Amino acid sequence: MLKVWGRATSVNVQKVMWAVGEMGIAHERIDVGGRFGSLATPAFLALNPNGRIPTIEDDGVVVWESNAIVRYLAARYDEGGLWARDPGARAPADAWMDWMQTTLAPDFYGVFWAVVRTPADRQDRTAIKDLTARLTSHYALLDRRLATRPYLVGDRFSLADIAVGVTLYRYFEMEIDRPALSTLQGWYKRLRERPAFRDHVMISFEELRG
Repeated sequence: MLKVWGRATSVNVQKVMWAVGEMGIAHERIDVGGRFGSLATPAFLALNPNGRIPTIEDDGVVVWESNAIVRYLAARYDEGGLWARDPGARAPADAWMDWMQTTLAPDFYGVFWAVVRTPADRQDRTAIKDLTARLTSHYALLDRRLATRPYLVGDRFSLADIAVGVTLYRYFEMEIDRPALSTLQGWYKRLRERPAFRDHVMISFEELRG
């Protein structure tokens, strides 16, 4: 059985669990990281020398890094579905998955740490304003992209929607100023209609507050 190491309140773990839910993969999730600790134990470091979550083990195959895990699961369990057989068809989703990590994620996590993880009396409002402006510019780009298609790479839900869409619950729940982006909100509504998104992504982050 697939084993997933990582706490439910980690966005990167949520990304993996959303994919697991979409594909209906039998699994066991093991709480580690955050208040659960255990990342520096010899047993866990033998799986992932970085001591990071998520990490999976699937019939002897160990994979870490959330996007790599999602790609692996799709290739193994959903070829022809979320894992397109044609490399040309996979490439656009791959690009958006990498865009999430290189472009969206740094500002997304920057705002989350500044607004949620930092105690209110230690927050830098000027820095938050600047971070939020950069973050919302990325979502504005997505809004323009989604104006001509229901999902990031076209008419069908793809791995790109998982990798990028996993951020939307926190984006819309954080106490920040957001522009009115109607097509982004429409995409978020479509994702909220997916049971696996509701089960694994729409999880309170109150316990993470500074």
